[in-house]
Amino acid sequence: MTHKRKFARKRGGEGGFSLLEVMIAIVVMTTGLLAVIASFATAVVSTASAQEDLIARHKALDAMESIYTARNSQQQPFAAINNVANGGIFLSGPQPLYCAGADGIVGTVDDVTGPCTAADTGAACPGNIECLVLPGPDGILGTADDVTQSLSNFTRTITFNQVYLASGAVNSNLIAVTVAVTYQKPGWPARTYSVNGLVSSYH
Repeated sequence: MTHKRKFARKRGGEGGFSLLEVMIAIVVMTTGLLAVIASFATAVVSTASAQEDLIARHKALDAMESIYTARNSQQQPFAAINNVANGGIFLSGPQPLYCAGADGIVGTVDDVTGPCTAADTGAACPGNIECLVLPGPDGILGTADDVTQSLSNFTRTITFNQVYLASGAVNSNLIAVTVAVTYQKPGWPARTYSVNGLVSSYH
């Protein structure tokens, strides 16, 4: 009799997980797994758009550099460094990435209206859209398996804004410029790379 009571007490002292504890553990593990999956998804998106991000950055900086070059070489007067609506030579709003015209400045009213040539972009492109030559499967540029990529899914917006002095007057010797390059991939949201700068009348 005594032996049976001791055995019963011993079994009663052995505890397991309650249903509530199991449910809490499942919730905690699920939350952790979802966080890990979300980080993988972010990494996949970044990897999938890395090449386009690099192209967008390059094309934005290229446009900014051509603006500074035009100013430094006095190829264009300072008043022409503005959007067409304000008496300048740069097209307003999002524009396709056309090859530069006779002035060598991208985004202006004289951009090429015919096919791009190898001298413009490194490859002959259909229409007047820029394109790039990229390494093929062998990873080496300049071989037979190189790939020509059209930049028809890219747009570039060049915007100029006045700069104000502390007194509130417009600074006539300085203008702010923003170059934004946007691209769209099927099934992905549009992505934009922007670069800002100041252009002065002094060089």
